[in-house]
Amino acid sequence: MNKLLNIAQAVPRQFVREYAFKSDLKIKWVRPEKIPCIKPEKSGDLSKLPPLNADDLLLEYKDCKELENADDTVKSLFKLTNNANHLTTRYYRDQMVKEVQRHAQDYGSMESKLANMTAIIRRYQEHMDKHPRDKMIKVRLKELIDKRKKFLKYLRRWDYPRFEWILEKLDLVYKPPPEHFHWITRKESLQKLTDTYCETLKEERLDAYHKELQAQKIPFLEDAIRKMEFIRKEQISCDIPLTVTEEQIEQSKKELAQLIEQREAAAAVTSKKQDEDSFN
Repeated sequence: MNKLLNIAQAVPRQFVREYAFKSDLKIKWVRPEKIPCIKPEKSGDLSKLPPLNADDLLLEYKDCKELENADDTVKSLFKLTNNANHLTTRYYRDQMVKEVQRHAQDYGSMESKLANMTAIIRRYQEHMDKHPRDKMIKVRLKELIDKRKKFLKYLRRWDYPRFEWILEKLDLVYKPPPEHFHWITRKESLQKLTDTYCETLKEERLDAYHKELQAQKIPFLEDAIRKMEFIRKEQISCDIPLTVTEEQIEQSKKELAQLIEQREAAAAVTSKKQDEDSFN
């Protein structure tokens, strides 16, 4: 028994693996970066608020004639940049509502409400970019984004043309929640990547095999034509029933001529592309 064990240990064992591991395919998966729901990429805001002009005055004093001849120091007291942030927010709200309101006094329609919420959301997003730890504004922003999604969902259901129009005017994208939520896992993603890699590899090999067969088609037809002509001559000389007709030979010659023309045309196109690339 000991002799058998010594012999088994002395002979090196050879493992033959006929399959590939995922590590052999050199497929690397990186987990996608998680985007917070308050970011414009997730909320659907395609554009930001326009930059504020340094000479813009408060809405109450915009058409004031006394300020036209006033001193620069006095004017600076009534500028938006030198006043509270909520006044700038109100300025943006009024500007955005005027673009979509149905009449001059319309502040309660669906379009006006969506424009109002969009202006506040974009102001909050600018604030969160500067102060990312402001939890109170973050909560308000989340609630406002969810509220706007509910309004858009309602408008999409009952008035689709107006829904498309408001999205275009406010530069928004409606992103409904998925019907079936599932977590993104490494195992599932690697399975999809492996399947994609195998499909592409299969297509590449089939294309290479197809090109190889196409390259062998012209010599195959030339050889077939020579053999058919030889068989026909032998059958005529031996006075036996003919199995090869002249029509078959002519058809094979036509196919050969078409293949030669196609190959010459393809070669001309490739040479032209190479000349253009070298010229550029």
